[in-house]
Amino acid sequence: MESEYFRTPGQLIQFLLDERQWTQQVLAVVLGMDKGTISKVVLGKKTVDAELAIALGEVFEVAPERFFDLQKSYDLAKARIVVRPDPARAARAHLLGQLPVAEMIKRRWIAAEDIKDLKQVESALVRFFGVSSVDEIEILPHAAKKTAVAGPVTPPQLVWMYRVKKIADDMLPARYTRSAVRSAIPKLKELLFSAEEARHVPRILSDCGIRFVIVESLSSAKIDGVSFWLDDSSPVIGMSFRYDRIDNFWFVLRHELEHVIQRHGMAAAMLDAELEGDKAGTGEHLPEEERVANEAAADFCVPREKLKSFIARKDPLFSERDILGFARTLQIHPGLIAGQLQRHTDRYDLFRKHLSKMRAVVAPGAMIDGWGDVAPVEL
Repeated sequence: MESEYFRTPGQLIQFLLDERQWTQQVLAVVLGMDKGTISKVVLGKKTVDAELAIALGEVFEVAPERFFDLQKSYDLAKARIVVRPDPARAARAHLLGQLPVAEMIKRRWIAAEDIKDLKQVESALVRFFGVSSVDEIEILPHAAKKTAVAGPVTPPQLVWMYRVKKIADDMLPARYTRSAVRSAIPKLKELLFSAEEARHVPRILSDCGIRFVIVESLSSAKIDGVSFWLDDSSPVIGMSFRYDRIDNFWFVLRHELEHVIQRHGMAAAMLDAELEGDKAGTGEHLPEEERVANEAAADFCVPREKLKSFIARKDPLFSERDILGFARTLQIHPGLIAGQLQRHTDRYDLFRKHLSKMRAVVAPGAMIDGWGDVAPVEL
């Protein structure tokens, strides 16, 4: 009765018949079936279903699972003989299960009409990732080529970054110099007093050699920005406007700019997802590059020492007059202060009227992809 001794439920049934010195005719009578059916079951020509497994279990006082499990193992063994192996099946499952292919088609990032057309989808993905075959797409565990990204990255985030790179490749900014980027910081600082002044950001960045790209985030990416280098003299900053608020826009932009200034993204792209809360702070749990970028961004938006002093004087009641007065003193938009106070008080329902939307201001002068627009790049 050892399980390893039997390969089919019919072998087990015949063993039990021989043990009792029964014929197949006796078993047929007991079960109320014809002898031909029992013969087919014993020979493996008829499947033992759940009902028959229960009936056999009652007759032979054996767990029905024994018959049923042998049947499943036998069916699987037969299928392995008949079904042709398809090594690409696992790769397709990995790609289609992890990549947001339907959204990529909808956003017209890949030249495919229907996710069900696997041949067309695979061909489009190969072009999107710039590889010669599906097996080389880097989200596959065995793929040799891997884009260097500082820290963990999800497939949707990687796809978003590839789209930024594709758009940046087609751009022609001025010649990059590190000194030009540093000199751009004061120019950008002068724009903080009015939300509308942010329209100059794309030109200022282009003039100092930075390829600035706005790409709407994929639904599951939760991405805010990225900075990386196409080569030693071609920095790229990508932003998603996941939160369309003045405080978030300037913080993320200045954060990515610091990465460029420090040349952090030379070896590995600095991809920033959910850049908020502790991840926007300066705690020891953060990598050094992120702490440096966060410090620069915070001081750029609202100097930390002045903010600390303001909060110490006004906490817990921050009046409209206080916020506006503090903003005038610093010559910045009150939305930058409002955003900081929301984080400090953990009351995101407060001061919301100051959090101006920025995408409509910045987008007209920038290379943009999303919200109904598709960047004019070759698929």
